[in-house]
Parts: sequence; structure tokens; C-alpha cells
Amino acid sequence: MNTKLYVGNIPFSTTAQDLQDLFAQAGTVASVDLIFDKFTGRSRGFAFVAMTTGEEAQQAIAKLHGYAMEGRNITVNEARPKEDRPAPRSFEGGERRGFGGGGRGGGHHGHRGERGERSERGGGWERRG
Repeated sequence: MNTKLYVGNIPFSTTAQDLQDLFAQAGTVASVDLIFDKFTGRSRGFAFVAMTTGEEAQQAIAKLHGYAMEGRNITVNEARPKEDRPAPRSFEGGERRGFGGGGRGGGHHGHRGERGERSERGGGWERRG
């Protein structure tokens, strides 16, 4: 079973082939996934490298964590499983909230500086002051 490694702080000019060649020093590389920004198409400075065995992955961590690439010390550690993220918010349909009024108690109560307080009996608002 492949063991996936997170490789961070890599130079933006690094290619997947560069990582393949570097990690091949520690064992057989199953895959290299260099991560790119979906809007700009530029490297995001990190990648995932899968080694064929756990032993090779541990060798890669021991050998390459802190390795200097183009003046940057790379980070290499075992990748954590992807966390479930909440679904993206949709701005279509559902409840719509307007601007102004409402919110905390149903609107405007009095003038600036006056405060409406809730009556203990009828549950309504009364002006005190």
C-alpha cells in the first residue's frame, strides 16, 4: 500500500519531475501530485508524494525533511487524511434577509440614546427613562 507524504515550502519553480527525482533517492515513488492554484495556474508551493511502502516513506522523511531546494528548506511529513469541509454556501434560494429593521426584537424602539426594555408581564416592550 502506498504511503502519502506532504511536501511543503517547495520553490514555486519546482516541477513534478524534480520531486520524482529527489524522492527516488529514498525509494520507489508511486506518484507526485504538485498542487496548483485553480485561478492563476501557479504552483501553491506544496505537493503530495506517494511512496510504495511505509518504510520508504519513513526513509524519505528522515532524509529529506529540512532539505534545501533553491534556498528553501522543504517540509516532509506523513500526509493527514483530508478533513470534511462544510458544503459551500449557496446564495440562491432559501431564507433571504434584508437590510435594516428587524433582527434583535423587531425593529426601531425609540430615539437614539433611549432604550426599550422588555416588560416582565405582557412580554411586550415598554419605554423606560
